[in-house]
Amino acid sequence: MTTETPEPVSFPRRHARTQRFTLGAPRAFTVAPDGSRVVFLRSSSGTDRANSLWLLDPSDGRERLAADPGVLLGGTAERLPPEELARRERSREGGAGIVGYATDAAVELAAFALSGRLFTAELRAGTARELRVPGPVVDPRPSPDGRLVAYVARGALRVTGADGTDGTDGTDSADGTGGENGGKASPGADGVPATTARTLAEPESDQVTYGLAEFIAAEEMGRSRGFWWSPDSDRLLVARVDDTPVRRWWISDPAQPERDPRHVPYPAAGTPNAEVRLFVYGLDGTRTEVVWDRARFPYLARVHWSAAGAPLLLVQARDQRGQLFLAVDPDTGTTRMVHADEDPIWLDLFPGVPCWSPSGQLVRITDEGGARVLAVGERPLTGGQLHVRAVLDVTSDDALVQASAGERAAAPEIGELHVYRVNELGVERLSEEPGVHSAVRSGGVTVLVSATLDRPGGRARVLRDGKPVATIRSYAEEPGFSPRVLLTQGGARQIPCAVLMPTDYPGDTSLPVLLDPYGGPHGARVLAAHNAHLTSQWFADQGFAVVVADGRGTPGRSPAWEKAIRDDVAAVALQDQVDALQALAADHPLDLGRVAIRGWSFGGYLAALAVLRRPDVFHAAVVGAPVTDLRLYDTHYQERYLGLPQEGPEIYRRNSLVDDAGLVDAAEPARPMMIIHGLADDNVVVAHSLRLSSALLAAGRPHEVLPLAGVTHMTPQETVAENLLRLQLDFLRRSLDLPAPEAP
Repeated sequence: MTTETPEPVSFPRRHARTQRFTLGAPRAFTVAPDGSRVVFLRSSSGTDRANSLWLLDPSDGRERLAADPGVLLGGTAERLPPEELARRERSREGGAGIVGYATDAAVELAAFALSGRLFTAELRAGTARELRVPGPVVDPRPSPDGRLVAYVARGALRVTGADGTDGTDGTDSADGTGGENGGKASPGADGVPATTARTLAEPESDQVTYGLAEFIAAEEMGRSRGFWWSPDSDRLLVARVDDTPVRRWWISDPAQPERDPRHVPYPAAGTPNAEVRLFVYGLDGTRTEVVWDRARFPYLARVHWSAAGAPLLLVQARDQRGQLFLAVDPDTGTTRMVHADEDPIWLDLFPGVPCWSPSGQLVRITDEGGARVLAVGERPLTGGQLHVRAVLDVTSDDALVQASAGERAAAPEIGELHVYRVNELGVERLSEEPGVHSAVRSGGVTVLVSATLDRPGGRARVLRDGKPVATIRSYAEEPGFSPRVLLTQGGARQIPCAVLMPTDYPGDTSLPVLLDPYGGPHGARVLAAHNAHLTSQWFADQGFAVVVADGRGTPGRSPAWEKAIRDDVAAVALQDQVDALQALAADHPLDLGRVAIRGWSFGGYLAALAVLRRPDVFHAAVVGAPVTDLRLYDTHYQERYLGLPQEGPEIYRRNSLVDDAGLVDAAEPARPMMIIHGLADDNVVVAHSLRLSSALLAAGRPHEVLPLAGVTHMTPQETVAENLLRLQLDFLRRSLDLPAPEAP
């Protein structure tokens, strides 16, 4: 009797099953201020989506489970409220279990939500429990002193005691109306003690929420929160969002005709935004509005409240060319200007800033002298050698920043991101090996997270006073192969590029080319990191030379590089792809007679642009979730690059795909296109692809449309993600007239 060897699992399936080989890797680190604990999330294997909460003791490197979602939920499946689903879509969170948590100031208490229920973990004791409160619970956050937990439920901000009471004298009940339990916990039907909670801020209508970030704050500004505790734990800053002015769109699932469409507010370019106000709420129910010129500066971009100074706001003008840093008097709600910025093109937002230094100076990232620098007070501490990307930590001795090499650096560091220590004495690089690095630091302990080209996945090392003391285990699966990638530069503008050849390529023949870019704002893809190139290598191993180019508009090089796309996104981004391709062909065996391009989101837009405007260069395109009519994308993103459509209709016309003259120019060759779009996408709605398909059909242009029922912008479903790669490969082979692979 013979035993058959099981067929190895394909890369597309493993890539989908492991969520791009990220499951099982530690993430979301927090370090206790005394350096005694490192808190993080991690799932139990490379195919397990459910994250648990873990602790590591830097003194001995031992890890301990702090909260297991399977145990806490009793083995029942998760059921997420709509608000939590929306938060995860905005953050592109595809995991399950504990996907986020918050701690008190001492990092002794953690709070998190599971299935819309509130849980806390006492990190020293190693115990976790549920607090039965009115829900569904979204974004729970302990007070700095660990005595209370605030959270959002049905658009209302509520506060409950971390000890199972409401944290007051017992005059409020779980429904906020006052009750007979006297603030004490009583058992629920399933034995879990019921916990009282007080409602601090109650929405006045279905269009109003308290304590949640509005759509564009979460999607485009990098602000996912809507409330902030005071350092003294006695009051909170709370955002009030009124979506009444925002136009409503319908998101439906044609595959489920019995279901009602979702009615969602979507602030498309040139249309009204949500009205955002900010209030100081005392725990006694008092409310004071924070006052600033909201008519001129309507965007609440950042909020910071620490013991180093007054509450600090960053508010932006709608055109994003002016912004104010404001200090708030929490007693009166008045604000005073700390600093003002203006830029003739636009002003960017950055992680970790603004904040106060321990000495009370304003810390910010700003563009000065053609460079992106760290400034403390009015003094820049870095220059053109660094392009500062984020502030990771600020102490009385230094600031920890993440930065790439600036244009005036001694040598280019293609695709690298490093961690630097900056102070009055100078700049010191803490991450040594070439790669992509970030860090979390507190109490003399740093968690340095690193990815390199020669090592699968990432590595999280714990340093004390700069010396390694532990490595946090990763359970992520390894892909089983390494990309054959060359990081280089192409063209007169020295465009950062990655070139990938088949693993077994002998180098004696030219290869059909596949461009695999994102190519736009916020999305660098040329990275000195192993796993960043896995999908590109898989396509290369199917017989392609794969080229990834980060042209103008992508982050990490200089302010001028990023802002070169203003008013001309399409022409600039596309030209840099063409220039990179043609320059690389002089040194690599690229068959310029067979060139395809694939991309998703901005990359999908760029792929469609390529075959419509440059059919002399590009011969086929896979167009994933593209923005085609730029008037249909959101305000904060689209207006940053193109202004208001009412003021520049011609700018929007020449940058949009559906108005492209190439659609109806019969003299140009028609290049095949595969258009892919999730029908449940509430970010780039499917109307973009439907309008493009209608325009192509009217012009007699060949194309294919692949609608994905129930799929959003991030396509987390395993079978969908797997088969999308296979279908794209089949389309590319057909479109470029490539031979089918040999049968095994």
